[in-house]
Amino acid sequence: MNRVLALQQKMLKYPFGKILFSKAVARMAPYFTTIDPRIEELRANYLKASMRKRKSVHNHLGTVHAIAVCNLCEFTAGICMEASIPKHRRWIPAGMTVAYVKKAKTDLTAVCDLSHIDWETTEMVVCEISVRDANNEEVVKADISMKVGDKKKR
Repeated sequence: MNRVLALQQKMLKYPFGKILFSKAVARMAPYFTTIDPRIEELRANYLKASMRKRKSVHNHLGTVHAIAVCNLCEFTAGICMEASIPKHRRWIPAGMTVAYVKKAKTDLTAVCDLSHIDWETTEMVVCEISVRDANNEEVVKADISMKVGDKKKR
């Protein structure tokens, strides 16, 4: 079992395990802690994550700052990749395209679905992230390209 999924399975047995798991995973890349992301649902090839709209992620308009939303997108794509890729392969971000569809005025939820990926042959994965507000309206669309290759043999 993948280490992220194994950690999830272990932590969900405890009170507040979902929150503690989300915080532990966010600390893998400490910058993610700035948005305090929550993992709502995680399984191989799928991640649903959320973030609360709070003052520390606001822009000058009082809406969620575009870069905070990009951070949620990168968190969602990266953790989905980490939970999905076979042990003998590795990944690294190669690019990101973002469309800001409308102002983010509420808490947000991001989804990444990689169920269509053939992990043994792919060299590039495009993580399509959809970020929706509390009214289920899409506020951001992001495509994050991930370069995939085999780990070096030791």
